[in-house]
Amino acid sequence: MSKEEFPSEKDLPQEDQEKQAKAAEADKAGVKDDKKVKDDKEEAAKLADVELDQLKAEVAALTQKNKDLEDKYLRSQAEIQNAQRRYSKERADLVKYESQRLGKDILSSVDNLERALQVKADDEASRQLKKGIEMTLEGLVRALKDNGIEEIKADGEKFDPTLHQAVQSVSAENDDQKGHVVQVLQKGYVYKDRTLRPAMVVVAQ
Repeated sequence: MSKEEFPSEKDLPQEDQEKQAKAAEADKAGVKDDKKVKDDKEEAAKLADVELDQLKAEVAALTQKNKDLEDKYLRSQAEIQNAQRRYSKERADLVKYESQRLGKDILSSVDNLERALQVKADDEASRQLKKGIEMTLEGLVRALKDNGIEEIKADGEKFDPTLHQAVQSVSAENDDQKGHVVQVLQKGYVYKDRTLRPAMVVVAQ
């Protein structure tokens, strides 16, 4: 077919020319729309990435906060349990050693009664008085023992710094006597598993 057989745009009717112009504009608009859609998609993807990063950051922050709160909770629980154990122990000790102060105050009276018994009784009245002192002392000692307070064995015993207080030392008569108590100057007492008052002693060296 020869070139003359294809009509040029100027040879087309006005209506056909307008259709072609509209089609060309539509194609251009389509290209623009495709580019806009692509740009919109890219922008949306960027926004989605930003939002995802923000969400990840929030999740990480909340996770750390949760760990911190859990750690504080566990520490608080441990502190409460320790406080409860201390309270229980203190209360048990209070009950166990409730007579300690009273017993310690009575010991001076026991000492005085024992010193009074060392005085020689020459007449009947003195002997009767001494008998009354002995009975009073026996009653006190029995009451102390019933409440867990007992005399510390000291005379002839090996020196024990937790039970004995050495106030003087003397030369030992033999090797077996070394490090042992040879004289008790003041009796000592224990209250259950505590030393209420150490015995004041003389130790052989």
